[in-house]
Amino acid sequence: MNIIVTGGAGFIGSNFVFHMLEKHPDYRIICLDKLTYAGNLSTLKSVMDNPNFRFVKLDICDREGVYKLFEEEHPDMVVNFAAESHVDRSIKDPSVFLQTNIIGTSVLMDACREYGIKRYHQVSTDEVYGDLPLDRPDLFFTETTPIHTSSPYSSSKAGADLLVMAYHRTFGLPVTISRCSNNYGPYHFPEKLIPLMIVNCLHDKPLPVYGEGLNVRDWLYVEDHCRAIDLIIHNGTVGEVYNVGGHNEMKNIDIVKLICHELGKPESLITYVQDRKGHDMRYAIDPTKIHNELGWLPETKFADGIKKTISWYLENREWWEEIISGDYQTYYERMYGQS
Repeated sequence: MNIIVTGGAGFIGSNFVFHMLEKHPDYRIICLDKLTYAGNLSTLKSVMDNPNFRFVKLDICDREGVYKLFEEEHPDMVVNFAAESHVDRSIKDPSVFLQTNIIGTSVLMDACREYGIKRYHQVSTDEVYGDLPLDRPDLFFTETTPIHTSSPYSSSKAGADLLVMAYHRTFGLPVTISRCSNNYGPYHFPEKLIPLMIVNCLHDKPLPVYGEGLNVRDWLYVEDHCRAIDLIIHNGTVGEVYNVGGHNEMKNIDIVKLICHELGKPESLITYVQDRKGHDMRYAIDPTKIHNELGWLPETKFADGIKKTISWYLENREWWEEIISGDYQTYYERMYGQS
């Protein structure tokens, strides 16, 4: 089985690469990544010498490059993690999100149509559903919840999802989509909430919290997410959407206070900043469908997962210190020269 994993040098993509190489040692994993600011080739250092792994520096919007890779590798499956995913950046510059998340997705699916594929899987987000009110804890996102986006980022992901389903209906492309809640765990880029707070705590720097920090997110340990996608691409029903949630709802402010407590830092480091424009209040996923159809349930409770995550950042300072300094962006050149 040859599987192309796009965005495989990013947070969730790299964890998925590790999962697949361990769980399916006879599979060939081809990792395609543009190595934008959020892609870190050093993350994949441990698998670079694996004979069943190949890394290719490529933009999914590069049609000629993508088609050439398909001709070389004849993939059986494509799992698309490649995306611009930071909401704040999408507010500042929506255009790059539309290009990567929608146009890039169309290029990949066109290649799948051209060269044949057993499964195209789109990794999406619960943010396509918009948000839920804080005073209705009984409400959850299901696969039938209408799309109702709030940011240029979530709109671009919703657009990609609609395009994927259109390719399935119009061209018969064998597709599946997963929509996940907020992931956390090893190799999470330090601009996102949990790693940012850990790193800032360790440096005794201010901990910026939007508004009053009352926004609620459903947190999913990244390894649980990787297991879910593995199940979907092998056993999921073609043409279906699967919600993948952790049943770990937490207020942002409570997470920040928990990190302070775990690291022995004072809560006085917390600094409240102006709220994000259009900030969604609550996300919560109902994962009943994937549980009933595929037997998946999250295995990691947040109390355990956050401790494991903090420990990982304490034990892997070099990884995130290189990111903070910017040195990680020269890793590709150090590995391969100026190519």
